Amino acid sequence: MSRQILFAGLMVLGVALLAGISSLLLWQPGAIASEVVALEVMPIHPDVLRWGYLAAALATMVGSVAAAYAVATIGAAAVGALAEKPELFGRLVILVGLAEGIAIYGLIISVLILNRLG
Repeated sequence: MSRQILFAGLMVLGVALLAGISSLLLWQPGAIASEVVALEVMPIHPDVLRWGYLAAALATMVGSVAAAYAVATIGAAAVGALAEKPELFGRLVILVGLAEGIAIYGLIISVLILNRLG
């Protein structure tokens, strides 16, 4: 049973890393930078935009990977605890929800970064 959970966690981690890496490889900062600079009153240097977009992508990616690892770890422990004491269901759901909040924090940080860029 633990090998299956470990395999599932590694698969989720691999998909999250693959999505993050592919978004960085397909990213074209020059096209985005020229559109944003054309819309704003004060121009922002394209390097600042490039690093800002990279920081937003990394915040989302790291938050999602950390949440996947936390949910996999806590979920495995929760299933084991539920097998022995089914009355702990409510408490364990709260713990899994708190672990999932890590991804939401990463998303909020990336929205804040993108709002700061313009």
